[in-house]
Amino acid sequence: MNKQAQIIAIAGGGSTYTAGIVKALLMKGKTFPVAEIRLYDLDKARQDNVAVLVDYVVRTQAPHVKLTITTEPEVAFSGADFVFAQIRVGLYKMRELDEKIPLRHGCVGQETCGAGGLAYGMRTIFPMIKLIDQMERYAKNSCWMLNYSNPASIVADAVNRLRPNARVLNICDMPVAIERNLSNILGVNRYELDVEYFGLNHYGWFTSVKVAGEEKIPQLRAHIQQYGMLTEQEVENACHADPSWIKTFKNTQPLVQMFPEYIPNTYLQYYLMADDIVEHSNPEYTRANEVMEGREKKMFEAIAQIKASDGYVDGKFHVGVHGEFIADVAMSIAYDLRNKWLVIIPNNGLIKGLPDDAMVEVPALVGRDKVYPLQVGEVPHFYLGMLQQQLMSEKCLVDAALEGSYNKALQAFTLNKTIPSAKVAKKILDEMIEANREFWPALR
Repeated sequence: MNKQAQIIAIAGGGSTYTAGIVKALLMKGKTFPVAEIRLYDLDKARQDNVAVLVDYVVRTQAPHVKLTITTEPEVAFSGADFVFAQIRVGLYKMRELDEKIPLRHGCVGQETCGAGGLAYGMRTIFPMIKLIDQMERYAKNSCWMLNYSNPASIVADAVNRLRPNARVLNICDMPVAIERNLSNILGVNRYELDVEYFGLNHYGWFTSVKVAGEEKIPQLRAHIQQYGMLTEQEVENACHADPSWIKTFKNTQPLVQMFPEYIPNTYLQYYLMADDIVEHSNPEYTRANEVMEGREKKMFEAIAQIKASDGYVDGKFHVGVHGEFIADVAMSIAYDLRNKWLVIIPNNGLIKGLPDDAMVEVPALVGRDKVYPLQVGEVPHFYLGMLQQQLMSEKCLVDAALEGSYNKALQAFTLNKTIPSAKVAKKILDEMIEANREFWPALR
């Protein structure tokens, strides 16, 4: 089969993840050929810096691939086959505030969960809609946007309301990262796993993990109850890259001990163990600081090395499942492979008890022009109750953004399980409004 080489635009080209995504794409060159990669970002200075590393990756991996760097949407999207969206509105400066403002009030400070996630969502809705409109104006009619931009549930709900017919597929790499850890525990390749899953983004559960048709949930449950979602060697050597991720995967241990029926998404620690998370958080040094002093610092060190003609930079930036997953989904669409992936799509009866317009994260067969979801059905009351509460918090947030409603925003913060009372919700919301005046719509 002669496969047509793809033109791929990456919106958010200045991201620390860009070089890893590009390398993942180029490593699949024999099965997923790429003709051109276009980086698009509003922050020219940052993107130009990141482009030094991306250019190095392209030159060393696939010099025949054209690389375009632009701040113009027409240049970025004209004739594109795919747009990979990974925008971060407000950059790490605002992420840091998303995390630190709630912590000042004794609540979880996290990028996509709790008050921080609601604040981030309010910033991202309208820039995402603008990006979709630009894609639809300039790209091929067959072009798909694969959206990594967080917080994915809120973004997906807003897009489903405002641009319901847009060719946008919202995805998240966290379930795939969990699958990587589960496969490590089982001693198999993650592509060998056949999983079932239900929930909202960053708010779901694995109900089945099979290898060659054999159910592995009991084995995984026993392991996680003892070690967390890490191998014995990882527990002994603390070898995961960042300390916060070691804690994250270890925190699945008490979750599975308390609720052993399913295997949780790691983000559920913020909702089910909020008091413990806050107790062990440093209000002056959050995950944003860890990323800036870790992954981002390493990336800019690599860029400096390349500028100084200092050669070898491998290990200074990460490929991992983030880049692999988005490339896999794009390939499934491009060649109508209908491979099974976890994606975020309208519920339409998939999870009973949730409205049809809920944007749920479930397994689906991903094809060229259509996504074929696999039925989930009824879920137990505990899980359904949690999903309903989280869903309505997120829906109130989208209502607030679209209506410019302070009251709806307060309802969203009050409903969120990480915030203990309406009084605390109001204090956090009012401080978030001040911090986000440059980005949020006016709330009345």
